[in-house]
Amino acid sequence: MSRDMWDPASYGRYADERARPFFDLVGRIAAENPSYVVDAGCGTGDLTAELARRWPGAEVHGFDSSPAMVDKAPAGERLSFSVGDVTQWAPGRPVDVLVSNAVLQWVPEHRELLPRWVEALAPDGWLAFQVPGNFDAPSHVILRDLCRTKWLEWLGDLVRHEPVGTPAEYLEQLAALGCAVEAWETTYLHVLPGENAVLHWVGGTALRPVIDRLPPAERNEFLADFAALLDDAYPRRPYGTVFPFRRIFVVARKPALDG
Repeated sequence: MSRDMWDPASYGRYADERARPFFDLVGRIAAENPSYVVDAGCGTGDLTAELARRWPGAEVHGFDSSPAMVDKAPAGERLSFSVGDVTQWAPGRPVDVLVSNAVLQWVPEHRELLPRWVEALAPDGWLAFQVPGNFDAPSHVILRDLCRTKWLEWLGDLVRHEPVGTPAEYLEQLAALGCAVEAWETTYLHVLPGENAVLHWVGGTALRPVIDRLPPAERNEFLADFAALLDDAYPRRPYGTVFPFRRIFVVARKPALDG
């Protein structure tokens, strides 16, 4: 993209719901006293700060490709941030814990990144990542179908199929690198308040490239059509809109001694 497509306010609308998978992921990392922890694709850094609280003796660094997100990152002792691309990142020292939360789905070549990330770990280091696994959900199917209609000229190249692997695929890849691996999936049933709740949710994630690409008039027309289709797929109840969201989790531990 020619400009930063991430809007921290939009992404943060459902901060509590988006944070739950992060805590479920980090809760399975059994590192006791890491000295260097990295959050790859840290967003606004709020969850990176949780890593500093989890491991009070560690130096914690977060990086993200979005300057707008990094500008929102909190200050703190043992906590630092930078702008960086996950595909180009290389640490200046071995990493004891490397976390990536809901980032790798945006990186088509992320399977090729994983060996490099394992290599970047210190002996007995931990790699933990979480990615959405809901690309066959109505929210994404509707979005892909709309991109192929009268907006095809603007949006046709944004259609993505199978951007992530299965838990079994990630387990096999990382186990072949010598890691002990735990992989699983969870479907969260988020209950979202307000009107057009699912539209607001995807407005901070999957919809951002579309919003960035379309001229204002076409953007408004697209959003109106998308909102109507989402409301049919996810009807609003008196207690809110139920939005099922499948996520894939992987935690890998590098051997204490290579070879």
